[in-house]
Amino acid sequence: MSSTTASFGHALEPLRAKSGWIVALGVVYVIAGIIALGSVVMATVASVFLVGIMMLLAGVFEVISAFQMKTWGKFLLWALLGVLYIIAGFVAFENPLLAAATFTLLLGIALAVSGIMRIILAFAMKHGTPWGWVALSGVVTLVLGGIILAHWPVSSLYTLGIFLGVDLLFAGASWIGLGLGLRRLPA
Repeated sequence: MSSTTASFGHALEPLRAKSGWIVALGVVYVIAGIIALGSVVMATVASVFLVGIMMLLAGVFEVISAFQMKTWGKFLLWALLGVLYIIAGFVAFENPLLAAATFTLLLGIALAVSGIMRIILAFAMKHGTPWGWVALSGVVTLVLGGIILAHWPVSSLYTLGIFLGVDLLFAGASWIGLGLGLRRLPA
C-alpha cells in the first residue's frame, strides 16, 4: 500500500467510525423522500416554506449588511434588496400556492433556457468531443422544462414536491453508499 493511500485511509478513519450513523442518515433521507413522493402537494408546500425561511433570513442579513455601506446610495440599494427578500419570504408563508406557482414557472423557464443553451453549446463543440452527451442532456432538460411549462399552473402543485422527493431519495442513496463504502475500507 502506498503512503498516499495509507494517509488517505488514516484521514477517513474518523468517518469510518461513524459509518453506521452515515447509513442511518441515508435511510432517514430515503424515508423522507418516499414520504415526499407519497404526498407531493404537501412536499411542495413544505419546500415553499423552506424557501420562504431562507428568503426571510437572507433579507434580514441584507438589511444588516446595508448598515456597513459607506454611501447612502449603496445603503438604500442593499436595504431595499433586503426588504424585498423579507416581503417575498412573507408572501411565501401567506400564500404558498402562489409562491409555488411562481417558483415552478421560473423553474420551467430556467430549465428550458438551460436546455437550449446546452444544445447550442453541443453543436459548437469540436469534433471528437462528447458533444452528443451534451446535446442529449440539453434535449432532456429542454423537454423537462417544456413539460413543466405546458402544464403550468397545475404543475406547480406537484413539481416542487417531486423534485424534493427525488432529491431526498438520491441524497439518501448517496449517504448509504458512502457509509457502506467506509465500512469496507481497510482499518
